[in-house]
Amino acid sequence: MSRFSNKVVLVTGAASGIGEAAARRFGEEGANLVLADMNGEGLDRVAAGIGADRTLAQVADLSNADRCREVVAAAIERFGRLDILVNNAGKDHLGRVDEGEIGDFSTIIETDLYGVFYMTRFAVPHLRESRGCIVNVSSVSGLGGDWNHSFYCAAKGAVTNFTRAVAMDEAAHGVRVNAVNPTLVYTPFTAGMQDQPELVAKFNERIPMGRGAQPDDISGVIAFLASEDARFVTGVNLPVDGGASASNGQPKLS
Repeated sequence: MSRFSNKVVLVTGAASGIGEAAARRFGEEGANLVLADMNGEGLDRVAAGIGADRTLAQVADLSNADRCREVVAAAIERFGRLDILVNNAGKDHLGRVDEGEIGDFSTIIETDLYGVFYMTRFAVPHLRESRGCIVNVSSVSGLGGDWNHSFYCAAKGAVTNFTRAVAMDEAAHGVRVNAVNPTLVYTPFTAGMQDQPELVAKFNERIPMGRGAQPDDISGVIAFLASEDARFVTGVNLPVDGGASASNGQPKLS
């Protein structure tokens, strides 16, 4: 397919995991890519797989407003336009509200929420010109609570409702805004969880499809939401969770 030929796509958190899979998917379908992440070595690897003539790598801390502004400006300088923004960069935090350092909360909010806000703010004027779209990578943790994840749930819950509100405001300008809300995805981001077989077994039992997601399971949905096929879809937070959110939470009966 070549759904994104001549389109310019900016993907944050593009050096690994969901962001890498999304970048590769858009690249396979003809897009020019702006790749942002703090991991410069990872960015170079991903860019090499797509092609130097079609990529621009930006090493950036996306919790910094000025750096986010610079990344968007670099995209416009290199490619002359911006059609799609994928806000994927994020951090996780495990622990109860009374554990860890108080500053840990700020760290999670600044990356997982402020980064989405900053990139959206600076990209929106250009997306209005192209009548483009935004796809945020939220989480099932943004749709309901998780044990020992209050900081992360707070950030992703905010992203979920931010998605809805910006979608309402920008619809009149021709800009669509949606989010994907994955369950456990097998990426470096969740490596610590994958190293716990009993925990993985519990996820597999809870997910009707019997497994966690691979990055390509998520990137295909991101590509759909960014495509013309989703032209009348906006303000949606789409669970990509193997059916986990279909449950009312009661245990499986034998």
